Amino acid sequence: MGEQRRAIVSSAHLADGAAPALSELEFSLTLAATAYQRWLGRCAQAAGMSLSPLEVLILHSVRHRDRAKRLGDIALVLDIEDTHLATYALRKLEKSGLVATRREGKEKLIEATAAGREFCDAYRIIRERLLATPLAADGPAETALSEAADLLRRISGQYNQAARAAATL
Repeated sequence: MGEQRRAIVSSAHLADGAAPALSELEFSLTLAATAYQRWLGRCAQAAGMSLSPLEVLILHSVRHRDRAKRLGDIALVLDIEDTHLATYALRKLEKSGLVATRREGKEKLIEATAAGREFCDAYRIIRERLLATPLAADGPAETALSEAADLLRRISGQYNQAARAAATL
């Protein structure tokens, strides 16, 4: 008979309820989020810029498809509730010369500058060499990564709904 698998959790008192595996997932999310935030900053440094994780995410979002973006769209895509954080990050990116803003009618649009695109390209090369290539070689497979991404998007919707409900208590 095999050994019983024990869940790895950081808060056993939360695992004692209707969904014990949820505590295991939450601990894994904590570890993954921390590692991802660390990666964003360190990869940015290796690419030549000292940027916060949020600044890296916003710059890549602005660069996406090389089309100008509105602040509201960036906040929506990245699920940033406190837009002042995004505004502050954008100011820092603009001061660093990585993004530029312009007016189009009443709307303020943000786009990556040549320096911003060069940074994103350098970041991509480092990401490919240090993360994507080893991950592709060692697994998990692309389909497993896509399935995990889908699961995390669905769970994030459930957390957002629960957060809205908690705000009414």
